[in-house]
Amino acid sequence: MKRNARIVAVNFVVAAALAAGGCAKKDTRAAGKETVPVTVGTAARQDVPVEVRAIGHVEPYSTVALKARVAGEVTRVGFKDGQNVKKGDVLFQIDPRPYEATLAQARAQLERDRAVAKNNEEDSKRYADLVQKDYVTKEQYEGTRSNAAASLATVKADEAALENARLQLVYCTVTAPISARAGSVLVYPGNQVKGNDDKPLVVLNQVKPVYVTFSVPESSLAAIRQHARPGEKLLVTATASGSAGVVPAAQTGELTFLDNAVDMTTGTIVLKATFGNENEVLWPGEYVDVLLTLATEPGAVVVPSQAVQTGQAGQYVYIVKSDLTVESRPVKVSRTYGKMTIVSAGVAPGERIVTDGQLRLAPGTKVEIKETEGKPS
Repeated sequence: MKRNARIVAVNFVVAAALAAGGCAKKDTRAAGKETVPVTVGTAARQDVPVEVRAIGHVEPYSTVALKARVAGEVTRVGFKDGQNVKKGDVLFQIDPRPYEATLAQARAQLERDRAVAKNNEEDSKRYADLVQKDYVTKEQYEGTRSNAAASLATVKADEAALENARLQLVYCTVTAPISARAGSVLVYPGNQVKGNDDKPLVVLNQVKPVYVTFSVPESSLAAIRQHARPGEKLLVTATASGSAGVVPAAQTGELTFLDNAVDMTTGTIVLKATFGNENEVLWPGEYVDVLLTLATEPGAVVVPSQAVQTGQAGQYVYIVKSDLTVESRPVKVSRTYGKMTIVSAGVAPGERIVTDGQLRLAPGTKVEIKETEGKPS
């Protein structure tokens, strides 16, 4: 009886083991047929710009620190803080009365010396006749000639002094040398100013047009020089940082300056672009996103950037074949452009590529397409 019980127990264990093995094989077969949901995109051929991106800052086209050329009391300020001024507008008035008096004195001095010079010239002419008749000595004649020449030199000096006095009076009226936006008023009426003092009366910044200065790595220098040929304009766009809820508009300008040397400490080179800035979106001192367009690469093969994976052997993508199985294919990436990646080898236009769900994939895996993204644009 005991022996029969043992035989029954052994048979039960063997049957249980066989049943478990059968279930495992069944589960394995089921796992092999499992489909993985994925999102796919399509490789496309299109023209892609060749661009250089950088961070830049806005600089005024010109800056003038307006200073007084003559000393005196400021009697009037003709603008307000931050006002737009035009070339020739009166900005400051310095008390002109002392300079008007100096001008009148210089004018009177000139008239007197002109009269003296005229008299000496007539004396010289009379003595020229008398010396020929031996009525006066030659020394007396030479004396009258010297007096006439000295008087003429004095008149010229008086004319210069008169012009200087007139110029000093003009300097009492301080006008805008350029059309620009004024800063804060630094000297108010009632204050005394010194001629050619280091302290400015106001600082003017020309904001139409403006410069955008930015630096790029020296590795981009060769491409920039290749495309920045004489007579050709390179397009530059600048986007200012917008405030909350405001989408800043990109401003368009052109590259106008390439520095003559690479900065050895940073390995970068400085460039400048000029923007018309008629709407005054770009403001001196602010930082902007800069995009320099060098050329357009025609007929490039592009794929969504999220489709490109990196493994031990390099970069690759999963291609969805016609039977809805996937193939792992190595690719050669040229560069990125926005949300697209330019592929120079490994993918053909029109092929479907997995863009999401790659973690559960292996070569030969069956997939179920849950969503199809449009072609890269």
